[in-house]
Amino acid sequence: MLVTDLFSKTAKEFPKDEESLNAKFLIKAGFIRKLSSGVYSYLPLGLKVIKKIEQIVREEMNVLPSEELLMPSLITKSIWEKSGRWDVDVVYKINEDGVGEFGLGWTHEEVITDIATHFIFSYEDLPKSVYQIQTKFRREPRAKSGLLRGREFIMKDLYSFHKSEEDLNSYYQKIIDSYSKVFKRLDLDAKVVTAGGGLFTKNTTHEFQVFAESGEDIIFYCSECDFAVNKEIAKNEKGDKCPNCTDGEIEVKNAIEVANVFRQGTKYSEAFGLNFKDSDGVSKPVWHGSYGIGISRIMGTLAEIKNDKNGIIWPDSVSPFKVYLIDLNGESSDKCDKLYKALQENALEVIYDKRNNVSAGEKFANADLLGIPWRAVMSKKTGDKVEIKKRTGDEVKIVDVNEFIQILKG
Repeated sequence: MLVTDLFSKTAKEFPKDEESLNAKFLIKAGFIRKLSSGVYSYLPLGLKVIKKIEQIVREEMNVLPSEELLMPSLITKSIWEKSGRWDVDVVYKINEDGVGEFGLGWTHEEVITDIATHFIFSYEDLPKSVYQIQTKFRREPRAKSGLLRGREFIMKDLYSFHKSEEDLNSYYQKIIDSYSKVFKRLDLDAKVVTAGGGLFTKNTTHEFQVFAESGEDIIFYCSECDFAVNKEIAKNEKGDKCPNCTDGEIEVKNAIEVANVFRQGTKYSEAFGLNFKDSDGVSKPVWHGSYGIGISRIMGTLAEIKNDKNGIIWPDSVSPFKVYLIDLNGESSDKCDKLYKALQENALEVIYDKRNNVSAGEKFANADLLGIPWRAVMSKKTGDKVEIKKRTGDEVKIVDVNEFIQILKG
């Protein structure tokens, strides 16, 4: 793709009405556009990042295996009332004359449980697992952190149904392992943290937290082992001996929550009459779990923590392009055009900057701001070769075109 064909353009200055670093960089680079507090449009570049995050999540969910579906956002009041969550503060409510009241979906435990009553009847129907990737809506009074805390956001939510608590617990751990794989592929060091259940469950839950100074959560964790708890349930102080091992001390850091997992037990099954008959013909409530990953929040987290003074630094796995190709003068255009074509023929995503009315410095700055993993330059100086540089390093090398392609494919 040519830079001149992009729908959006990079800006010279940060937006003045944003407080969070992620929103500043994402807006300046043309990935998102703010409509109102906590509500953003994903421009073509931003949507490419979102889709790549979604694909990584989707691949790991399918391996579980879990089936993908899509549920409605417009949920009738009677469904919320069955679980007692119609009057929680986060629900956006709509009253349509002559039709009734609805709440916009901020989570879907109620809907999926209602659906399950039509398909789960016997122990032979269990376990079952389904997920969706969908836009959620929550009334958020503190929507000042860009994509980290929005009123409208994209989430992957997965729901599982089981015949016993033991089976639920086993699957719960399987999800934790799967989420760990997701974050490894996203190049995010996400720590598994014990937490409370909030509006979802009375049971102890687990969150995936990424340490960041701007994070709103406070995590108490061990310097030597895996012990980590959210401040809301912490019983230790900074500097205390770890209650889980003999070597570590409790440390405290801010973090961004990027995922969570809940064991709902039989709460929603009992509310909706979701029962199954066991092998002896006895009717029992189905055990249920729910598991969320913040897709758009992951994008915000990456921009929040992976950057420098020049711009974003995307991991290879989610960058909108792998290469930012720059033609520095007209004499190299034919050679640069051939490299552009060769990269495309090798299924290597490339954004090509061959603008004539823009300085070399501005092109370099644009490449850094967008956060593309590789910068490639052709000019009089490079001749038939190409000058390459990784976004994460300072080393500049001149290599053969074929060698560069192999480096990218390797």
